[in-house]
Amino acid sequence: MEDVIRKGQERLRNLIPGGMGSFKGLLLIALAAIVIWLLTGFFRVQPNQQAIQLIFGKPYGLPAEQGLHYNLPAPIGSVVVVNVQDLRRTVIGSRGGERNTFNRGVRPTSTENLMLTGDENIVDVDFSVLWKVKPQRVGDFLFNIQNAEGTVKAVAESAMREVIGRTNIEPVLTGARQNIENGVQELMQKTLDQYGAGILIQQVQMQKVDPPTQVIDA
Repeated sequence: MEDVIRKGQERLRNLIPGGMGSFKGLLLIALAAIVIWLLTGFFRVQPNQQAIQLIFGKPYGLPAEQGLHYNLPAPIGSVVVVNVQDLRRTVIGSRGGERNTFNRGVRPTSTENLMLTGDENIVDVDFSVLWKVKPQRVGDFLFNIQNAEGTVKAVAESAMREVIGRTNIEPVLTGARQNIENGVQELMQKTLDQYGAGILIQQVQMQKVDPPTQVIDA
């Protein structure tokens, strides 16, 4: 081991006759540091991801897809990776716990649940939205909206109120759920596209639609 260290020191002295403190030594150290810094710019994108490359905080080029890619390292460049395949679920109105129609038990009231029908009745609606990031719209998703979950929830509640407001209470409580879900999904997608949100609505699912607790008790 001592022989190996000694030979290594001799080779280094032959390479840099003036030692590491000389101009040539400092230049070699600087070049090595630059090479190491440049090598940190490589990044890998997994099959379910896309990446946005930034230069000085500004996106450029198309989203990077699966594979090994290169971008200038920090602080000049950076990379934001987004999962674009997994479904995300946003729940509107549910306060948790199991409940059966006309057998609610103790359950808090929330204004986001109560909606006015077309014939001026009130219904209590729990529903959820399945969504994901639009392929090739990762940049819109990252930079056009600040809070994706909050945006989906607000748009979903607004769309459900509008669709329920055009429907009488009887079909809402019985056989019109599929039409309502389709109408809410279509209206949500249209609104999110206008925002340039980069979000794709996959499905709207209505869990419970009942009269308010006070009406059931009466």
